[in-house]
Amino acid sequence: MRNRSMRLFLILMILIVVVIIDFPILANFKESIFGRKLDPKLGLDLRGGMQVVMQAPEGYQITQETLQVASSILENRSNALGVSEVIFQVAGDDYIVGEFPGLENIGEVIDVIKQTGMLEFVDVGSDFLPPGTVIQTDFGLDGLESNSEGISTPEPLELGQSNIGPQEEPEAKVYHTVITGGDLASVSVLPPQAPGEGYSVQFTLTSEAAQIFGDHTRDNVGQLLAIVLDKEIISTPVISQAITTGEGAISGQGESAYSFEDANNLRVTLFYGSLPVALEIAESRVVGPTLGQESLQKSLIAGAIGFAIVTLFMLIYYRAPGFVAILSIFIFGLITFALYLVIPVTLTLPGIAGFLLSVGSALDANILQFERLKEELRHGRTLVQAVDLGWRRAWPSIRDSNLATIITSGILFWFGSNFGATIVKGFALTLALGVAISVFTALFVTRTLLNLLVSPLEKSDKEFWFGI
Repeated sequence: MRNRSMRLFLILMILIVVVIIDFPILANFKESIFGRKLDPKLGLDLRGGMQVVMQAPEGYQITQETLQVASSILENRSNALGVSEVIFQVAGDDYIVGEFPGLENIGEVIDVIKQTGMLEFVDVGSDFLPPGTVIQTDFGLDGLESNSEGISTPEPLELGQSNIGPQEEPEAKVYHTVITGGDLASVSVLPPQAPGEGYSVQFTLTSEAAQIFGDHTRDNVGQLLAIVLDKEIISTPVISQAITTGEGAISGQGESAYSFEDANNLRVTLFYGSLPVALEIAESRVVGPTLGQESLQKSLIAGAIGFAIVTLFMLIYYRAPGFVAILSIFIFGLITFALYLVIPVTLTLPGIAGFLLSVGSALDANILQFERLKEELRHGRTLVQAVDLGWRRAWPSIRDSNLATIITSGILFWFGSNFGATIVKGFALTLALGVAISVFTALFVTRTLLNLLVSPLEKSDKEFWFGI
């Protein structure tokens, strides 16, 4: 009885948690915990959007690491499009697949992919310019000396000429570029060196750049040196000491201390400010939002009809255990959807198919238990014995069948990850999650609910209540 009460208490607690996650209640509380809104993420085929397949030019030798870096850079750049759910994935040995849910303008995508990605270390003196500020530098400007600040000597006035004329707008200040991303030999992330400190980014310069950088830092200790990508400031560290060895480190202080993710993103930006490989668009396709919405509605209708038919079958054929199975499947659905929101899982039509197939696995586990239960009752066992023996003898079949499905899902997920087949990847993920949760509900929820039926139905008409 103590064990049963503990199980019921845990099931109740799980239900409370998943209901809070699944339904739009306590939205601010959930956002403060997870750092984002727990809204369902819909893929291209349900929401509409664009898929782009990119490849390196023919004959260009590339590695998997090069493709992974290019994929990370493209994903960071695509945030400027306002598409936070954009996905870039390496496919095979030559391709990168990009998905832009909710975006239908291919011109915007092409502009992002073809960005120059010029990285510069710029002397801004004592001018603190926050990240995101766009500035003008002297790198690449024809006829402009490296030490120019955009100041020119006025022409002498001719006799009788007035020096009062139309007011001109002041020219934008031009800052001096000390070195560029091409001068970096290596960049790496260093762990915190003391308690309370954050991660830092260490870089090594080429021999020629080391001399230039050493002279500049020696003469400008205490001044600011901006890290600029495509003329936009991404960080403005202070020169704390002269760096004459060609090696330096960038780190944040206090609230601005770098996490590992921040430091690694800066490492990628520094070393691969521009794409490490030129990319060409091999294929693109657009999915309209109307088609996506129609697919979603039809999927929901099909799922509702299927669940209604299964509910009728379970109630008619298995009676009381069938009712237990429906409750168990309902709890299974709540837990699964909560995981989709928390992970989060991008739902696509194949992903929904994987979920529906996992519902079948959950029902299969219940049916195996109930059939064994009926057999034990037919052999004259008491209800307590039948429930216990039914579970024990059904468990090996439940375990083996679900383990085989999870292994198959793992293989499909690997295939989808390595060959850019995102629909296969989504199907495998939802199927594996669903099967794992179905084992939990069969092992924990269904057994507990069946045990609750033992006392009230022990002396009842078992032929009617259990369909034997």
